[in-house]
Amino acid sequence: MSSLFHSIFYQPLFNGLVFFYNTIAFRDVGLAIVLLTIAIRFILFPLFYKSFKNQAIMQKIQPELQKIQHEHKENKEKQAQAMMELYRQHNVNPFSSFLLLFVQLPVLIALYRVFLKGFADVALVDLYTFVANPGHMNTVSLGLIDLGKRSILIVVLAAIVQYYQGRASLPAGRHGVPKQGGSLPAGRQGAQDMARKMVLLGPALTVMVLFTLPAAVGLYWLTASAFSLVQQIYINKIVYSPTV
Repeated sequence: MSSLFHSIFYQPLFNGLVFFYNTIAFRDVGLAIVLLTIAIRFILFPLFYKSFKNQAIMQKIQPELQKIQHEHKENKEKQAQAMMELYRQHNVNPFSSFLLLFVQLPVLIALYRVFLKGFADVALVDLYTFVANPGHMNTVSLGLIDLGKRSILIVVLAAIVQYYQGRASLPAGRHGVPKQGGSLPAGRQGAQDMARKMVLLGPALTVMVLFTLPAAVGLYWLTASAFSLVQQIYINKIVYSPTV
């Protein structure tokens, strides 16, 4: 199983990193990581797009969901049927985020291994025959940051971008604040409070995780979060458009 994972996930990603390093990244590991991350996100774009769009629609229809839960609180079967009908009307799958996590997890694990040991010269034995051996990969990016070591700057930037990406995932233009000073129903207010807490929890976990890891992992996280932020803003404009 380990050998299969190595061949299907680790080797292609590692070879992609070295390919970018040898060519358009000008032998800068940092730029190679950014390019590899963007390439991965474009390959997985349909999955991320569908998941982010579902998430935005789920936020948009929360009032309708809570109305259904209130009207059918005594009959769970009718409640479930009404909720599934609402999902069908809006063409949304509430479980899509789990599918995205399932698909993305092996990629994340493989990237983690690539960034942790991919800079060691011994790892170059995993190169395909058509990918040139760089001989040695310099871990210092832009002559400033050693991506083989921790970088507080990368951690802080990743946490900041993670925060704004989380904010963008909240209902567009609201961030949990009722319009014109009104108050939200108790159930919806609780959901909004939880959403705001998750926005803060994301950056906190980002700092906790990345603080102990090489800056290469943090740079991947930073780039992926920035890509997600742009994607989320684009999807919000579509979902919350008056014509939708």
